[in-house]
Amino acid sequence: MYYVSTRDKLRKTTASGAIAYGLAPDGGLYTPEAIPSIAGNALNTLAPMTYQQRAVYLMNMFLDGYTASELSKFSTSAYGNGKFDDPRVAPVRKVDESTYALELWHGPTCAFKDLALQMLPHLLTAALRKEGEGKTACILVATSGDTGKGALEGFRDVPGTRILVFYPKDGVSAVQELQMNTQEGSNVGVCSVVGNFDDAQTGVKRIFSDPELKEELAQRGFFLSSANSINWGRVLPQIVYYVSAYCDMMKEGALEKGDKLNVCVPTGNFGDILAAYYAKKMGLPLGKLICASNQNNVLTDFIRTGVYDRNRPFYNTISPSMDILVSSNLERLLHDFTSGDAVQVKGYMDQLAETGRYKVSDKVKKKLSREFAAGFCGDEGARDAIARTWREKGYLIDPHTAVAMDVLDQYRAETGDNTITLVASTASPFKFGPAVLSALGVEHPAQDLGSIDQLSRLTGLDAPAPLAGLAGKPVRFRETVEKERMADRVREMLR
Repeated sequence: MYYVSTRDKLRKTTASGAIAYGLAPDGGLYTPEAIPSIAGNALNTLAPMTYQQRAVYLMNMFLDGYTASELSKFSTSAYGNGKFDDPRVAPVRKVDESTYALELWHGPTCAFKDLALQMLPHLLTAALRKEGEGKTACILVATSGDTGKGALEGFRDVPGTRILVFYPKDGVSAVQELQMNTQEGSNVGVCSVVGNFDDAQTGVKRIFSDPELKEELAQRGFFLSSANSINWGRVLPQIVYYVSAYCDMMKEGALEKGDKLNVCVPTGNFGDILAAYYAKKMGLPLGKLICASNQNNVLTDFIRTGVYDRNRPFYNTISPSMDILVSSNLERLLHDFTSGDAVQVKGYMDQLAETGRYKVSDKVKKKLSREFAAGFCGDEGARDAIARTWREKGYLIDPHTAVAMDVLDQYRAETGDNTITLVASTASPFKFGPAVLSALGVEHPAQDLGSIDQLSRLTGLDAPAPLAGLAGKPVRFRETVEKERMADRVREMLR
């Protein structure tokens, strides 16, 4: 299977090439030329497997040039050896008769990014060998909170790599910031950026498209790659957990094979729900894909109107990992919905860069409406959802999952569609202790790490070990730069 650029379908590369270099030279995103099928008996085959085995089965369908033996070794290393505190890796929990939560936060950083970022370093280092790349990969990451820590942990001390994470100053939670700035490893770097996530993400994209900087780094023995979800090696492992969840629900009797399952995903950069779309396209019996946004509701408006417009106020919310106005992975969906019309996709992306908005064709708009629903809620709605879900269901959720729960309630009220729905639970509530405590009625919640103990005492639930273990860890990184100086920080790290 080859991978093509979303902006030039004649620009092809292998799976290893797509993963090694992340972004196509023309600025497009590498995307599979075709999507393999799991129709027929595949779900019955997958159902009795472990999560690690399912990952090998599914990823092998996309990764020509990687052997099943390699992938088995990678999967065991990524998802075994006690890295996840639940042997099911991504367990499904029943919330009520028609709602299930896919818990994606049982890994080392307590967020859904672990499912991809524990696998990506293995895929990437193998890709470098296959591509004959002798330079050191400099992994650049812009994060709105969880990707940063997940990438740092995944690439820590991985030979042949250096990693530098940029995050928006005052734009992540205190626990997220502490997780990043206490990161161990000899090849890691962290730097905050004055501005919001989109400023950090735009800065990283600018670095990738700077030919002079690339040449300068090449002469020093480095090349740039990405661990953001623009890298196909990030999206592919996310497909696995939707298929795995359906198989687990079949095993538990919550579904019969072939039953429709709606999915509701809290998302800002569109990668997590895009993975659900690809799973559906492979043949997984998914129904409506419900895109849940916080007050930065650019995706909600796009799905409802066909107009993408980032020219709007930016809000810092209690669900910071979704505080995004430029959803990079949407480009891959546009590629699919235009049947690979690279001219059309490039036109949309050029309009976005030049004017901050674009409007899709009627044909694309109809496909959006058929596959997706969308909604959003503000901080108060998220707090209400946290309190309501805990009070009525006995289930504790974080502010991002709360956005999805609230949007799902809105969707059901508006449509009357009570299809069983899987909600992507993307982070441990203990990562956002002050917000969760406030939602549960605590007038003066503890801040920073104190909120972890306070939330545990209030709910009777144990905090995940990686979060409880943050206390006393030394802070290694304190640097802040203006967005215009991000390239200088890269130069400094790679001296």
